[in-house]
Amino acid sequence: MPAIPAEITQLLLSWSKGNDTALEQLIPLVYPELKRVARRYMAKESPAHTLQTSALINEAYLRLVDQRAVEWQDRAHFFRMASQVMRHILIDHARKYRFQKRGAGATHVALDEVIIGNRVRAAELVALDDALTALAAVDPRKVQIVELRFFGGLTVQETAEVMKLSPITIKREWRSAKAWLQTEIGESSGSSLER
Repeated sequence: MPAIPAEITQLLLSWSKGNDTALEQLIPLVYPELKRVARRYMAKESPAHTLQTSALINEAYLRLVDQRAVEWQDRAHFFRMASQVMRHILIDHARKYRFQKRGAGATHVALDEVIIGNRVRAAELVALDDALTALAAVDPRKVQIVELRFFGGLTVQETAEVMKLSPITIKREWRSAKAWLQTEIGESSGSSLER
């Protein structure tokens, strides 16, 4: 039986106040969702990718557990943070891979080249991250939506729930974010960031 969002929220609040027992109860409730998000993202990666789904989940989990000082607001806040953590893990991995394989310096490329055959390439992931960093200075909410939809693999409905916005707003912001990213990266045709 899936966890009730209020139950997760209560455990997060209790854990942030120092209750280690709450963390023990929380882990089995959030781990399946972390696993689902990681699997969705890793499905886009090359089969030869050196980072496995289980490693992504475990690294994300360790980083989230290390966030003890965070005053968790609710389940949505936790999963927003989880998407951000996974983004950073994947970007760090891509940067490391790119520097090892191709030398320093990521180049900006078209968004339709980010996903080739549903596989994300390391250099393009780095370019996307650079564009997202620039977008964060203009509109942080759009970056959160991209993190949840692209990196977190959430649907429009799931993103709306996490962000506490209407699905119509999520769709509008998602389209706007993709257009902005296309402009930033220098794209003139359609986006591959479809979900």
